[in-house]
Amino acid sequence: MWREPRRNEAITVCGVEKTVMVNWKGRAVLLTGASSGIGEGLAIELAKKGAALGLAARRRELLEELKNRCEEAGGRAIALPCDVTDAAAVEDRVGEMLREFGRIDVAIANAGIGGNNAETRAYDPAAVKKLIDINLLGAVHMIHAVLPTMKERGSGHLVAISSLAGFRGLPKSAAYAASKAAMTVFFESVRLDTARHGIDVTIIQPGFIKTPLTSGRKAKMPYLMELEDAIPHFMRAIEKKKRFAAFPWQLATFVRSGKFMPGWLYDRIAGGARYRE
Repeated sequence: MWREPRRNEAITVCGVEKTVMVNWKGRAVLLTGASSGIGEGLAIELAKKGAALGLAARRRELLEELKNRCEEAGGRAIALPCDVTDAAAVEDRVGEMLREFGRIDVAIANAGIGGNNAETRAYDPAAVKKLIDINLLGAVHMIHAVLPTMKERGSGHLVAISSLAGFRGLPKSAAYAASKAAMTVFFESVRLDTARHGIDVTIIQPGFIKTPLTSGRKAKMPYLMELEDAIPHFMRAIEKKKRFAAFPWQLATFVRSGKFMPGWLYDRIAGGARYRE
């Protein structure tokens, strides 16, 4: 019996599998960490597809510039300057977006820092806390603010921009790797808790991408991707509502295999990594 397929659901017609494409026109997307890097790239790509964007980040001037670029690309956008570590500010900006667009269809937790500095590497409590507050609790604040209306509507999509760094511990990356591991597990738990409300959760775990977060490093980063090459991978994962997506496949395969290595072997292989330098 024929039924209306869900967006991007693979359906079979006369023995041929086809995919229903997402229509982003007018879909309301909240994006944190929007002012640069992955967030900026996603904002422009979503705007080209006609999405209505709530752009959240700390730097108002960059958000206003990005807002104009998104509208020139064909989307609608509002700037939502805020610090994701401030739960009340995030709540206020979500309310502003709801008043502007009436709903939030997709919320993408992208705000994050790398913590690639001497203080974080020395496990300075204040530096580690700052990283955790931004990378993990910033995402928690977003979820807490958007979930009530998603549950009321019985639909919604939460997206976590995590990292391959969250699979196992890495040298000079204790705080960052911990924040991404926690983010992955947190969002997976949220998926289990919210599935009955019609809410999808996608966890994206990219490798190295050429952004301000990775700039200035002298050491070679394996399988480093240009931002414009990486954005389609993010978009496919979101549009297909994948539970997990990790790329590039070469690095993802290696990192995943590390989960099953005995400690002595993993230490020998990973201990000499210098890509954070």
